[in-house]
Amino acid sequence: MLLNQFLLLAAVLFCIGVYGVLVRRNGVLVLMSVELILNAVNINLVAFGTLNGISGQVFSLFVIAVAAAEVGVGLAMVLLIYRNRRSIDLEQLDEMKG
Repeated sequence: MLLNQFLLLAAVLFCIGVYGVLVRRNGVLVLMSVELILNAVNINLVAFGTLNGISGQVFSLFVIAVAAAEVGVGLAMVLLIYRNRRSIDLEQLDEMKG
């Protein structure tokens, strides 16, 4: 397969992820959209890593580790918001100012 096909796939995933982050109000769906963005970055790293050796795969592993930590912290925050508010709607978080 050509490099262009991988880059096109990554661009589509990235655009879907950005759209999800900007439009969604549900905390879990926002986290899933961020994961789509990180997976698009991983596809780019691995695709460009085929040109320069193993460095792309190594950076991809670091991105996967950061994504796992982000999911753990993000889900903990969503659970705490749900426990306090009985909703995971991100629009209601402005009430927590103060």
